[in-house]
Amino acid sequence: MKTKIGFIVNPIAGMGGRVGLKGTDGEAVLKEAIAKEAKPWAPLRARQALLGLMSVKGDLEFLTWSREMGEELLKSLEFQYRVLGEIKSAASTAEDTRIAAGKMKGEDVALILFVGGDGTAVDIVEQVDKQTPVLGIPAGVKMFSGVFASTPTAASQVLIKFLNNEASLVEREVMDVDEEAYRSGRLSASLKGYAITPVVSNLVLGEKTVVLVDEETMKEAVAARVVESMEKDATYILGPGSTVAKVAELIGVEKTLLGVDVVRDFKMVAKDADEKTLLGLVEGETWIILSPIGGQGSLLGRGNQQISPAVLRKVGLNRIIIISTPTKLQGLKYLTVDTGDPELDSLLKGYKRVIVGRHEEKVLKIE
Repeated sequence: MKTKIGFIVNPIAGMGGRVGLKGTDGEAVLKEAIAKEAKPWAPLRARQALLGLMSVKGDLEFLTWSREMGEELLKSLEFQYRVLGEIKSAASTAEDTRIAAGKMKGEDVALILFVGGDGTAVDIVEQVDKQTPVLGIPAGVKMFSGVFASTPTAASQVLIKFLNNEASLVEREVMDVDEEAYRSGRLSASLKGYAITPVVSNLVLGEKTVVLVDEETMKEAVAARVVESMEKDATYILGPGSTVAKVAELIGVEKTLLGVDVVRDFKMVAKDADEKTLLGLVEGETWIILSPIGGQGSLLGRGNQQISPAVLRKVGLNRIIIISTPTKLQGLKYLTVDTGDPELDSLLKGYKRVIVGRHEEKVLKIE
């Protein structure tokens, strides 16, 4: 007997990432992303995960929604599937996601596999609560919920483990970020509910850790170490986060907290830059300064999609500076990358030095 798996794709998830919009919630933001020539991202992520399920293809029956919400991808890869309902308008909406999740719960699926970000997770969990396990294929710009696999390929591996009763079912928090606040540089995340999700060590991200202690002294020590090594004629791409923002503060420029900025000759040359802008500014000696997300260890692919595979290759993989406070690294055994390019992710793997103080470094592995 085949295992019934729900499959929901949010086709617009993540479109705003590389064009620097920090999300695609709302019709106006989606229109802006399209105007900036943003390309669909979620279908590519979904396809990558489905390709990882080819070995168990004969064991699965997908229950999905029409057109771009799942039907088209499953048909193209010749999976067995059943369409439970139709998208109500020309383009899918959050309401379609909620209706689809409710239908799948009624069909008693073993698990709902979905493609999107935190907003998609919230829409689904509001319908299924903790009665149906869920597993996210990461495609959004921001993912703070603990229900996402670390990469699309990891999602397929987790699902296979789940089918073989080799994954633990655990309760995880489902969070969402206020996109308007996020775009203005404020991080405002709220707990939206709890979900049951399968977990396999190293394959599912932990929840975002909120650090409650004052870390300013530690950040300043890390930033001072970086600034001392910065060269006058070099270009520096500054990733998001308060630790990287401290670097900008020490050289006397104001950084966008949650955006990607560019500094050259100790002067700001681009604020809140998108992928296209970054590619145009990479010249001569260029470095990328990144800090991982505390509690998750995600270094690339969460909130910094502007630093795309094309940007990374143009800069050079040996010109990435990783910085963090010791507190953010507590409990982390490894870092993760999810650029959307599996070959590049493989090249980035291995042991990396992380600057954690004025004179201190820690070695962590990217897995």
